[in-house]
Amino acid sequence: MALKSPAEIEQMRPAGRFVADVLTSLREFARVGMTTNDLDAHARELIAKAGAHSVYLGYHPSFGAMPYPGVLCTSVNADALHGLPSERVLQDGDVLSIDFACQVEGWVADSALTFQLGTQTPEAQRLIAATEQALAAGIAAAQPNARMGDVSAAIGRIARQGGYGLNTDFGGHGVGRTMHEDPHVPNDGRPGSGGRLKPGLVIAIEPWFMAGGNDYVVDDDGWTIRTADGSLAAHAEHTVAITKRGPVVLTARD
Repeated sequence: MALKSPAEIEQMRPAGRFVADVLTSLREFARVGMTTNDLDAHARELIAKAGAHSVYLGYHPSFGAMPYPGVLCTSVNADALHGLPSERVLQDGDVLSIDFACQVEGWVADSALTFQLGTQTPEAQRLIAATEQALAAGIAAAQPNARMGDVSAAIGRIARQGGYGLNTDFGGHGVGRTMHEDPHVPNDGRPGSGGRLKPGLVIAIEPWFMAGGNDYVVDDDGWTIRTADGSLAAHAEHTVAITKRGPVVLTARD
C-alpha cells in the first residue's frame, strides 16, 4: 500500500480530470445503433489527442484469456464487468456500463458509469441509482483513520436495502502509478474491520450490483463477467484520495 504525499495527489488530478472528461464525452456520444467498437474508437481518439496512455490496451492479468484488446470496458445489460468492445450494436433500452482508466503524466485514474440508452425503464433506473448511491455512501465512509470495512459495509448496505445481488470477488483497489495497487476494496464487509484509511491512500471505489442473484459467469473470452441468471447489472466507480480533511474524488464529473 503506497501512500501519496499531498503534492503527489495534486499530480494525480490531471489524470482524474481526463478520465472524467472522457466518460462525459462518451455518455454524450453514445447512441442507439452504434457499436461498442464505435465507443472504443472515440475514446482512442481522445487519448491520442491528449497524449495520454491507455492502461487497458494490452493488459493481461492471469484471468484474461488474451491481452485486453480495447481502451474501454463496455458492458451491456447482463454483462456486469470487463465487457470487450465489439461489433455489438446498441439497442433501444440497453443498459451500458463504461469503465475507463488512463495514465496521464505518469499517474493513473479509474472511473466507471452506467446509463440507459433510449427508452428508460423503472427497473434499470432503480438499479443504476442504487449503484450510484452505494458509490456515494462508500466515498462518504472513506474518512481519514476509518477502516476499510466501513467503506465496504456502506456499499453492501445499499445493495441489501435494494434487494440486489452482490459479489465481492471483484471490487475496488488502490490506484497510483499503476491501475491496480493494494489494497483490495471489497463491496461488502463489517464496519470497524480491515486496514486503516490513512491520509495519502488513493483507492478506486467501485460497487457493481446485479438485479437478480449473487452469482456470475465468465464468458469464453476470459474477460466478460455476466450475471448468471441473465439479470441486468450496473457499475459505478470513482478514484478517491484520502486526505486529512476527508475524501477527495479525483474523477468527479461536472
